[in-house]
Amino acid sequence: MSRTTSRSAAAAALLLALGLTTACSTGKEATSADAPAAPVSGKISMTYLQKQGDQEYFVGEAAGAKAKAAELGVDLKVVNLGNDANKTISEVQSAVAQKSNGIIIVVPDPAVGPQVVQTAKDGKVALLTSDDQICTTGPDPSACAKSDLVPRIGFSGSQMGGEVGKRAAAEYQKAGWNPAETRTISAWKQDVTVCGDRVKAAKDAFGAAVTGVQNIDVATDNTPTGAQDKIAATITANAGVKHWVVWGCNDENVQGGVTALENAGVSADNVVGVGLGAYLACKDWSGTKPSGMKAALFINGKDVGALAVQTMYDKLKNSKDMPAEAFAPTTMVDATTWKTSGVTCS
Repeated sequence: MSRTTSRSAAAAALLLALGLTTACSTGKEATSADAPAAPVSGKISMTYLQKQGDQEYFVGEAAGAKAKAAELGVDLKVVNLGNDANKTISEVQSAVAQKSNGIIIVVPDPAVGPQVVQTAKDGKVALLTSDDQICTTGPDPSACAKSDLVPRIGFSGSQMGGEVGKRAAAEYQKAGWNPAETRTISAWKQDVTVCGDRVKAAKDAFGAAVTGVQNIDVATDNTPTGAQDKIAATITANAGVKHWVVWGCNDENVQGGVTALENAGVSADNVVGVGLGAYLACKDWSGTKPSGMKAALFINGKDVGALAVQTMYDKLKNSKDMPAEAFAPTTMVDATTWKTSGVTCS
């Protein structure tokens, strides 16, 4: 399938997912997401606030958002928040002050959620999240009632994690390793709800197919270097382990783990890394050197950015209720399939 055809199919799947989610919605959305009540007349302005805006996935997300905004005639401002929670609040305040009609946000830290929600609500600015959830009433989305979660565009954490776990189990079984000599590593930033959903589903899917393999949870900051440092310490503490299976919240965690194992002298044929994103995994597959990165779930940030802008536009222009969640499609890829699946590798 060509890249153009793949993207067209993904776009169609996104529209279908949005329609299905809207049709199944209870209609009870977060109060902040319902402002303003009346449709916006004239040109619509939006602000897209992203954590880690220089990460490949979020670069793609911004590109998709900008392309959709240009198509709809929307004035869109994209801001990179990095990992700065304080900047998150100041940029939300700035968007309100600049009379943005709608804010789409990927928060660096879900703890700022209630303040973000209140600021948008006070400014009568519509609010939508992409990728990560935030709660209107507390800092922890996992402890939040569903009716208090801000509408979100992104991916299903459970579905993604399940696919990762299944592929990891298949690779493990293909390798024929002894369970007693193997460990799985689950690496993620543990205060990010969607990361917890992904990792739990990966564990469950792997455990449904494989028995007797001990898991090690590793808390990271979701960056390659952060994951590498934490997983390196884990490897040192488990010197007798011969075989390793690594998954995590994103490609960064798995890439960090694969690198740590390589630096520790573990050969690629004793490592099964299954990434989530494919934007870093594909770099391992671009060369001729064997890699412990055996597969990755491809998630296309461009589709999420475009759908987020479309969803906000429909709310602002036509007062269409935002779905509680709308999910983008995913594809498992490896060294033999990533080029034909639409993965952008830079």
